Amino acid sequence: MDSKKRSSTEAEGSKERGLVHIWQAGSFPITPERLPGWGGKTVLQAALGVKHGVLLTEDGEVYSFGTLPWRSGPAEICPSSPILENALVGQYVVTVATGSFHSGAVTDNGVAYMWGENSAGQCAVANQQYVPEPNPVSIADSEASPLLAVRILQLACGEEHTLALSISREIWAWGTGCQLGLITTAFPVTKPQKVEHLAGRVVLQVACGAFHSLALVQCLPSQDLKPVPERCNQCSQLLITMTDKEDHVIISDSHCCPLGVTLTESQAENHPSTALSPSTEALDRQEEVFENTLVASDQSVATELNAVSAQTTSSDAVSSQQNVMGTTEISSARNVPSYPDTQAVSEYLRKLSDHSVREDSEHGEKPVPSQPLIEEAIPNLHSPPTTSTSALNSLVVSCASAVGVRVAATYEAGALSLKKVMNFYSTTPCETGAQAGSSAIGPEGLKDSREEQVKQESMQGKKSSSLVDIREEETEGGSRRLSLPGLLSQVSPRLLRKAARVKTRTVVLTPTYSGEADALLPSLRTEVWTWGKGKEGQLGHGDVLPRLQPLCVKCLDGKEVIHLEAGGYHSLALTAKSQVYSWGSNTFGQLGHSDFPTTVPRLAKLGYISRVTAGKDSYLALVDKNIMGYIASLHELATTERRFYSKLSDIKSQILRPLLSLENLGTTTTVQLLQEVASRFSKLCYLIGQHGASLSSFLHGVKEARSLVILKHASLFLDSYTEYCTSITNFLVMGGFQLLAKPAIDFLNKNQELLQDLSEVNDENTQLMEILNTLFFLPIRRLHNYAKVLLKLATCFEVASPEYQKLQDSSSCYECLALHLGRKRKEAEYTLGFWKTFPGKMTDSLRKPERRLLCESSNRALSLQHAGRFSVNWFILFNDALVHAQFSTHHVFPLATLWAEPLSEEAGGVNGLKITTPEEQFTLISSTPQEKTKWLRAISQAVDQALRGMSDLPAYGSGSSVQRQEPPISRSAKYTFYKDPRLKDATYDGRWLSGKPHGRGVLKWPDGKMYSGMFRNGLEDGYGEYRIPNKAINKEDHYVGHWKEGKMCGQGVYSYASGEVFEGCFQDNMRHGHGLLRSGKLTSSSPSMFIGQWVTDKKAGYGVFDDITRGEKYMGMWQDDVCQGNGVVVTQFGLYYEGNFHLNKMMGNGVLLSEDDTIYEGEFSDDWTLSGKGTLTMPNGDYIEGYFSGEWGSGIKITGTYFKPSLYESDKDRPKVFRKLGNLAVPADEKWKAVFDECWRQLGCEGPGQGEVWKAWDNIAVALTTSRRQHRDSPEILSRSQTQTLESLEFIPQHVGAFSVEKYDDIRKYLIKACDTPLHPLGRLVETLVAVYRMTYVGVGANRRLLQEAVKEIKSYLKRIFQLVRFLFPELPEEGSTIPLSAPLPTERKSFCTGKSDSRSESPEPGYVVTSSGLLLPVLLPRLYPPLFMLYALDNDREEDIYWECVLRLNKQPDIALLGFLGVQRKFWPATLSILGESKKVLPTTKDACFASAVECLQQISTTFTPSDKLKVIQQTFEEISQSVLASLQEDFLWSMDDLFPVFLYVVLRARIRNLGSEVHLIEDLMDPYLQHGEQGIMFTTLKACYYQIQREKLN
Repeated sequence: MDSKKRSSTEAEGSKERGLVHIWQAGSFPITPERLPGWGGKTVLQAALGVKHGVLLTEDGEVYSFGTLPWRSGPAEICPSSPILENALVGQYVVTVATGSFHSGAVTDNGVAYMWGENSAGQCAVANQQYVPEPNPVSIADSEASPLLAVRILQLACGEEHTLALSISREIWAWGTGCQLGLITTAFPVTKPQKVEHLAGRVVLQVACGAFHSLALVQCLPSQDLKPVPERCNQCSQLLITMTDKEDHVIISDSHCCPLGVTLTESQAENHPSTALSPSTEALDRQEEVFENTLVASDQSVATELNAVSAQTTSSDAVSSQQNVMGTTEISSARNVPSYPDTQAVSEYLRKLSDHSVREDSEHGEKPVPSQPLIEEAIPNLHSPPTTSTSALNSLVVSCASAVGVRVAATYEAGALSLKKVMNFYSTTPCETGAQAGSSAIGPEGLKDSREEQVKQESMQGKKSSSLVDIREEETEGGSRRLSLPGLLSQVSPRLLRKAARVKTRTVVLTPTYSGEADALLPSLRTEVWTWGKGKEGQLGHGDVLPRLQPLCVKCLDGKEVIHLEAGGYHSLALTAKSQVYSWGSNTFGQLGHSDFPTTVPRLAKLGYISRVTAGKDSYLALVDKNIMGYIASLHELATTERRFYSKLSDIKSQILRPLLSLENLGTTTTVQLLQEVASRFSKLCYLIGQHGASLSSFLHGVKEARSLVILKHASLFLDSYTEYCTSITNFLVMGGFQLLAKPAIDFLNKNQELLQDLSEVNDENTQLMEILNTLFFLPIRRLHNYAKVLLKLATCFEVASPEYQKLQDSSSCYECLALHLGRKRKEAEYTLGFWKTFPGKMTDSLRKPERRLLCESSNRALSLQHAGRFSVNWFILFNDALVHAQFSTHHVFPLATLWAEPLSEEAGGVNGLKITTPEEQFTLISSTPQEKTKWLRAISQAVDQALRGMSDLPAYGSGSSVQRQEPPISRSAKYTFYKDPRLKDATYDGRWLSGKPHGRGVLKWPDGKMYSGMFRNGLEDGYGEYRIPNKAINKEDHYVGHWKEGKMCGQGVYSYASGEVFEGCFQDNMRHGHGLLRSGKLTSSSPSMFIGQWVTDKKAGYGVFDDITRGEKYMGMWQDDVCQGNGVVVTQFGLYYEGNFHLNKMMGNGVLLSEDDTIYEGEFSDDWTLSGKGTLTMPNGDYIEGYFSGEWGSGIKITGTYFKPSLYESDKDRPKVFRKLGNLAVPADEKWKAVFDECWRQLGCEGPGQGEVWKAWDNIAVALTTSRRQHRDSPEILSRSQTQTLESLEFIPQHVGAFSVEKYDDIRKYLIKACDTPLHPLGRLVETLVAVYRMTYVGVGANRRLLQEAVKEIKSYLKRIFQLVRFLFPELPEEGSTIPLSAPLPTERKSFCTGKSDSRSESPEPGYVVTSSGLLLPVLLPRLYPPLFMLYALDNDREEDIYWECVLRLNKQPDIALLGFLGVQRKFWPATLSILGESKKVLPTTKDACFASAVECLQQISTTFTPSDKLKVIQQTFEEISQSVLASLQEDFLWSMDDLFPVFLYVVLRARIRNLGSEVHLIEDLMDPYLQHGEQGIMFTTLKACYYQIQREKLN
């Protein structure tokens, strides 16, 4: 119950709400009186017992009145005025309930309190006759660990039992009797227990009669249907029996379990006329869904029951007449149909106790606050049965007698085809319902298709649907299945075969969507479960047996029950259609089916009654005064909504369902459209039903305007109405109901009167089609009503209040939608008119359900420019396309890719419109400027609409959406090309600009080719991905990279279907520039790798080819995919060749070296094949000159002279050959030209140094930003440091004035950053150079003969990069020039003894020398170091082995011995050492202690990369030596080389540097030439001397 505080404006009327009126049975004044002694508190809920009552006020207090025998004081047993229950003060009570003699209350935190009579434990207290004060009931779920108290939502009390509904929707029970539904025999139950039978189901509400219980349970969603047990739990007989006859199958579930029921009363009682509860179950053959209900009734056909009723015990068509009136045992349940005509729809029947009935009605002007509703109150409740019903009667009976007691559902069409009869019978306008026992089918003639369940009943009226719940639900998709889930094993094969027939149509008329609406509104898909004593038939199972367990009341399935009430011995159910079903004891006519003349309702004028409630002999009503029409408007909304739902249900059940069940409705498309209409209709209908139900409960609460559903969840309603409108207008455009085939039209003609009634058309002469249109557009009128009521409610508030604003906005929102949908209908009718006016093949091909006509040029107002004289040009503008029709052909231009612009007057187009589409451009000439403007506006709006999507709804909340004047030139759309030779039949989806793909998009060809990426002016341009399937090997070529004007151009990666991958540059779809081609994996047959220059798809220029299979690497020139020109080959076996190549072969002059230094210089004719003149030199210097032929490695024939040179000569000659190495190789500057060219091109230069500097910087900026943009889209996210690098690179170092060291530093820092990111052209260059360098000199390329080549290559890189840098920074001086220092260096420097003064290595005093190596080696060398150093190590292998051996040997000596051995002067020997701060003497045994800091310093040479860094390390080592000597000498001194060398030699020995030779040679090869004569040069020479000295050192 809603108990929030009211808003201020309502407050003034709050005193006038919830007034209590009561009147006693048999009391003299007939009019209700105010409750004596009751003040003015607003009562929200009241409950009456047999002799007492309870009131719940708005502020959550509870008052009792009447006879209260459990109270202590005599004054309190029969108080004169209601007394406050003090025990509940301080608790906020939200709902109350009374049993016959006890009461209960629930607080807002979910605790239940009970008080009153407790003789049967109904107050959950043990061994206590009365409970005087409200006492909290502890309910704990033992299954939940930790033990949690269960929170309660609602209580229901009977005479000896109480039920509680918990917040988790489970039922807890206590008290005495089978009506508890517990599995126990020990009574009373004083500790609340859970009713296990309904565990896991969602219980919506509980109600209690004196000795029976009812629960309203939500249906299971269809996918959760439990498989039905095959055998009975108790007696293990089969529950379902099947008999397979010749032409039909009988399925029966009439098993009656002897153990399922325990009878407390004597079983001998005869019930002469017990009624059965008909329930239905679908036996479905796909197209024939029919309903067959077999009924035994206790009323004759004559008694104005519009029911099909047949007594199945005799084969007579006449049912035996029996008098209903007197027999209380007969459980007669009748359906009181809805009467939407009066506002007095009795809505909620609350707590009926014992035999007195009371109702809770929400009254309009004429409240009916009194006794049972019966027929006289509503004129014309039933129309007399027509012949068709009795015809059916006899047919059903003969049917039944023909087969025995069961009803047979025949599948073959034959004498017994019930289906045909059903169609016949469902056409009667009267209410075709079968009523008996406890069922009524209601005004829906044929029930929801998923509930067409034909159930066979046994004659005795005992039926075990108590043990099985066979329900068949339909999923949203409409796929029907056999009605016995889980029992297919027993179904006969013939039945399955037929069931598997292809279905032509199914439509779902019961929405099973549990979408938004189900979460927000009460569910209508409910079942009623009852249990307890059934002697009066109050359980509704068609018998009078008690039930220990809850059991589903079959015949209320699908009736959309929303509320239950129980009297003492009867039960009532209220449906969403405002019908009341009643069953049970009818002693006093409380079921409302009898003819007692005395029970005509009298009207008591009180006001707006929000609740009524009745006890045994008294009756109480709660009244709201209508302040400013507020309450009236709410009631009006509720009643009209219920009436509207009732109307919609009637349309659904009496028109749509019979219509859809007909054979051949028309063409497939027609049927689909109609089904679409039907399913949207029923979705809307369901929503309205739910809304009606929610309004009813809303009126019971505090009635706050802002919690109205149509306000809070308006979009739910707006969407449903819009969807429905779309489907009905689509149906209309295609021709509407006229499309239907003859049987359907006949059906509609027969029902014309019914249609007229439903559509409220009064004119007799109206055409059938018009009536239908009116009828199906009815729901849209409802929107106006919503708007009106909301406006009325708004006027009850002050204009400034938020409620007023909200109501006002919503009202205009509904009104807008109503007008908008009205326009939609007009559009649809206009379009339909057009199709009718111009029938023909062409227009038929254009006719589509969602297409609407906007305007057309049949009035000749528009013509094509330069059209032939006799040509016919007709233009039709639809909401999705512009059609250009000519004499025999027509072309459709989709609007999404259509651009229209007016031609200016100067262009000669007088009234011209230029139309651009992806493949056409034409000009339309209109007859007048007005025509031109009209067409331009129509086309622009239509295009805009098409781009926004079809849902051109007024935006919710905003009055109307502002129209754009013209659609955007740039837009996203999808288009399939039909003409363009390159793009024929390809589909493009992406951005457009004026008729051309422009921006990001995807282009797919029908043969599977696909491009996705950037476009520009209709061509692929920018970054994109392209796939070409290769059908032969079922793989695809795949390219990712840059495009220009529709061709691959720039960097890219191309993966071929064959497995080859090319990464590099493209031009005009060909490999052109630098690139890497990988062929095959290492495991495949011929893996190889090529990196180098390509020209028009072929290898040309310098390249390195690694043939992994043969273990050879070629580095040299290429032409037309073959080795041509100078080159070098190394093999994994240490062979080295350099020389000429021709067509992939060694041909011409060359030099060949083997691993053991055997050398051949001369002519070659093929790979490794000597042929011609040459010289062969042995490792020891002997050589042979002459003619050679044969393959190296096998025998070689020689004709020549052998020389044995003297030792003296050999020393001079041997280096000659090594000196010659590299002469026949490719010069270093010729290598990797393509890589550098690419870099210059990126900077916007034709060739090295030819171009503008500012343009180069522009290109760098563009490259950086586009790369960043691409990276933003790509999955790899840039690290933070990378992002920062990119940002800092966007600042260009600017230089004004003279060049200084600081500026040089700026440039150096910029280069370090630029080379750090491959997105910068320089960084990309360095990355590529590193890659090619490694490709060349790693693996097979790690051959010591290649060392000189490798060094030359690095020097060449430095030179060429320096050229680029000087181009970018023109102010940078050229190689070798000096920058003056800004601050003079300190002068007091001693040689070798710098102290801590500035020791910048590259600074011979006057200034700072600019060199390429000084600037670029720090960037380049660290990356190239591993392969380079490896080559040095290989080359110096032998020397270093000798050196290392000496080092190891000499290091065995202690310090003093070694110093002495090396001839270090004694004065330099350290006498004491400070180790860890302690001073220790140097002993003869001391080892590795002297000059330790210098040794440590020198060891760092291996951790540095560049020669300058290595030189710094040497310099520091010298300084460390000086420091330590100074410390021991305590005086200044100058080194002489003779003194210094032995000390340094000692340090070098102790440093134990393994590859010292390599380090020395690396420094020598790469150090700056200007340093050689400086201080560092001398120091380096010293180190080199030490290295050679150690090799020659001989220990005595």
